[in-house]
Amino acid sequence: MAAMKPSPAARPSLVPPEPNDKLAALERHWRAMHPPAGLPGRQHFDPIDVPSLLPWILLVDVAREPLRFRYRVIGTAHVDTLGYNPTGRWFDEAHPDFHQTTVCREFTEVATRGEPTYYRGPLTFVATKGFLEIERLVLPLARNGRIVDMLLAIVVHQPVQR
Repeated sequence: MAAMKPSPAARPSLVPPEPNDKLAALERHWRAMHPPAGLPGRQHFDPIDVPSLLPWILLVDVAREPLRFRYRVIGTAHVDTLGYNPTGRWFDEAHPDFHQTTVCREFTEVATRGEPTYYRGPLTFVATKGFLEIERLVLPLARNGRIVDMLLAIVVHQPVQR
């Protein structure tokens, strides 16, 4: 009999020892809202619980067959970076090069594996402000505890250190 895979919330932190405080706070919140079995769902996440993080948060719908991602909620910091509000739009329609980005690879990994991802590096997606680098944490949400149907992400844009 195969051993059960431990819950992602039971694993060590994915973010490095010194992440941006906002990423660390959202990861702690996600772990705290995690049910005893399975993944947390959108029903466990209330944005009211993390008001100071809202400008940097994304809620992304996951559609399957074909696998696609849609903006459900986008924080004001992202709207400012993009220059418009894509709420309700599919990522691949809003951003023609989406399938070639690290964002697409991360979203796909989280949606299919049900495990968080962390990225720190140059802004490779929607690079309208080339002087930025980012930290991004993408967390799975599953209404039924098993099949990821939404992504909870936080992306913090930072000036590149010169």
